[in-house]
Amino acid sequence: MVDYASLYKSKLVSAEEAVKVVKSGDWVHYGHFAMAPIYLDGFLAQRKDELRAVKIAAVTYPGLPQTAVCDPQRESFIFNDWHFSGGTRKLHDQGLCNYIPLLYHEGPALYERYHEPDVFITRVAPMDKHGYFNFGTSNSIHATTAALAKKVIVEVNDKVPYCYGGNDEAIHISDVDMIVESDNKPLAQVPSPTPNEVDQKVADYVMELVEDGSIIQLGIGAMPNAVGMSIAKSDLKDLGGHTEMLVDAYVDMFESGVMTGKRKAFDKGRMVFTFALGTQKLYDFMDHNRAVASYQVNYTNNPYLSSQHDKLISINNAIEVDLYGQVCSESSGIRHITGTGGQLDFIFAAFKSQGGKGIICMSSLKEGKGDKKSRIVPTLTTGGIVTVPRTITNYVITEYGAVDLKAMTTWQRAEALISVAHPDLRDELVKEAEKMNIWVKTNKI
Repeated sequence: MVDYASLYKSKLVSAEEAVKVVKSGDWVHYGHFAMAPIYLDGFLAQRKDELRAVKIAAVTYPGLPQTAVCDPQRESFIFNDWHFSGGTRKLHDQGLCNYIPLLYHEGPALYERYHEPDVFITRVAPMDKHGYFNFGTSNSIHATTAALAKKVIVEVNDKVPYCYGGNDEAIHISDVDMIVESDNKPLAQVPSPTPNEVDQKVADYVMELVEDGSIIQLGIGAMPNAVGMSIAKSDLKDLGGHTEMLVDAYVDMFESGVMTGKRKAFDKGRMVFTFALGTQKLYDFMDHNRAVASYQVNYTNNPYLSSQHDKLISINNAIEVDLYGQVCSESSGIRHITGTGGQLDFIFAAFKSQGGKGIICMSSLKEGKGDKKSRIVPTLTTGGIVTVPRTITNYVITEYGAVDLKAMTTWQRAEALISVAHPDLRDELVKEAEKMNIWVKTNKI
């Protein structure tokens, strides 16, 4: 019988010793989202004067990584993020972080085909009696990265919830090179934004498309959260959860009795996710709870798998949509805001699902002072990234209504989208549509 306690002690090292394995020129891959190794990042930053051209890859790093902040010339550390957080967005604006384009469900395949991580460092839950360290709130691409990495370092934190799988939700001590016991600081708290009046109006339109037995995928932001809150208060029956991101609203939907998962095609009774971000309420709910199931992203976001659920409803936010139906959800012109994430994965999957619906929801106006600026635009802002191509866009919803763009001509799309734009800006959009030859005499708004 293996003595895991002794094996643990043999691999236990100080933070200073652990980061010494990083060499100049290495690719260092961090754990994702709330499982980013915030503790060890600070110790690695202290080696700034010893290292050159260490490349770091993260996914939605919470806060500001010290390895980026300590080196404004980017001589020692070159920080990169597969999906921006508020912190890495600020760094990008300062030229201290670069984006790595990612179609999320392809993540494990990209690692297998293109990456050879020198070091993988991730936060984990304490080891269980069988020698496993649970990946906690972030499964994502962790198992694949760990399998490919030359060195694996786990940063143990007793605040990490133990999340059942699924698959690939843990790593065994035999596959770990070094163990570091961290400062056990709480996980990043990401409260759900409070929905405003516009968010609620949009949520009301979305609710008209949700049926008993629907399988719900929620994206990031106030509007998807408003939908989740509305669902939790509804009299809908036997909804299911299959999502990339688990948020506080899923706790509300489950505890209200609305989300039972009884009608799911598979993973019945369980809310499937690949990462979670929320408040302590969510993390406490996830801990040793068989109502949730942690999977790698090539399972959760695989459109050919998720679409096997009937009535898959994908609810995501956007920055702007042009009159052709192209959706930009990741940049404002050339300013990068976030990433593709799983939006395309799920919008595509939802339409393939029997009775499914892929929904882009947004306010009609962009935030900010001064003149009103429409989120429905003639063409995407120069430099804007197409997240969902016009061929895949399904529903677009604002506080002025819901339109389904599938199978529409360009002039029908223009009419539909202008009908849900802000009323004060519709005439100008019509003029632009005429210039673009996507408006005919019988069009109306």
